[in-house]
Amino acid sequence: MTGAPAPVTPVTMASPLRPASYAWEATDEEVAERFGLDPSTVVRFDLNTNPFPPESAIRRLSEGSYDRPISEYPPSDYRRLVAAAATTYGVERNEILVAAGADEVLDLCAKAFLAEGRAAVIPGPTYAMFRVLTEQRGATVRAVTRRGPAEGFAIDVPAVREAARGAALVWLASPNNPTGLPEPNGTIELLLDGLTADTRAEPGGSPFVVLDEAYVEFVGRSLVALRHRYERLVVVRTASKAYGLAGLRVGFALAVRATIVRIEPYRPPGSVAVPSIAAVTEALPDIATLTRTVDRIATERARLASGLDALGWPAWPSATNFLLVPFGSAATAADIAERLLARGLVPRTFPADHPLADHLRITVRAPEDDDRLLAALADVGDSR
Repeated sequence: MTGAPAPVTPVTMASPLRPASYAWEATDEEVAERFGLDPSTVVRFDLNTNPFPPESAIRRLSEGSYDRPISEYPPSDYRRLVAAAATTYGVERNEILVAAGADEVLDLCAKAFLAEGRAAVIPGPTYAMFRVLTEQRGATVRAVTRRGPAEGFAIDVPAVREAARGAALVWLASPNNPTGLPEPNGTIELLLDGLTADTRAEPGGSPFVVLDEAYVEFVGRSLVALRHRYERLVVVRTASKAYGLAGLRVGFALAVRATIVRIEPYRPPGSVAVPSIAAVTEALPDIATLTRTVDRIATERARLASGLDALGWPAWPSATNFLLVPFGSAATAADIAERLLARGLVPRTFPADHPLADHLRITVRAPEDDDRLLAALADVGDSR
């Protein structure tokens, strides 16, 4: 006799109170097993991946044209990749640190700047890994509530500055995940100027600021030049989002040399694979392809938002490859998420105690995937 399927990993990450409570998204196979689906029919609307990788990178991978055989470790200085990134991002080569995706960059920053017992400021809602990494270091989270949707979920500069007194680190994201918009022009500059001017800063200096720009290609306005204005700023970039190369796991820390030196001791010598180095080195200079991809996603984002609006579920404005959609109540959002999951469509949900518990975050995917989602939502709406 066959028993019930084993429980699967939660589809969303828990809001952690301690490191042991962290949980990650269920895999396609786990979702399929739970609902009796073919894993190949599962579509991820929860991970903000881009289904349009550059052909140049795909060709490089298919040809196996790498600088060295995959039986060997990658060069520990990632020289060609660093050169391509320096040109793309407009920084010096010694102002770059390469890592296995933006998440490893964030982890290295936490190790470099957060000692046990220190504090990190997190304006939320924002990327959940900021809290995870802070708690893993035994540091204290100083949470600051963002402004409301009418103000684009922007950070509250005076409140962040107040919370940053004596803190070791401030975590920022622009555009912000999961709310989808960049900070208004001048906001981060104003914050950094305030942190510099604060005479009550920790004796060791003002806090380090990590600015996650994972989605910045969608807005075309990086703040990496501010590294000279505020030398404790680390800007994080990635090949995962606009470049569509999430599976290759390549990210970058950009900062003045003195700050990079603080992070380097924590970097593994070769966490980025040989094929990843080759493909991303090929993709970074291909700005024409990047521009076409960003335009393609913007067009599809507008179409998806229009479809959601027609169903009575308008999304908040977004400049990224995802939409944040309010559903009125946490119970409604959870019910709709479950119905979508049963159809093999995986939205990003939020825990019951999260300020966005009544929302779902939905990745902009290829038109045929988005049409499937809209049809499912229409069916869900009709069945209520």
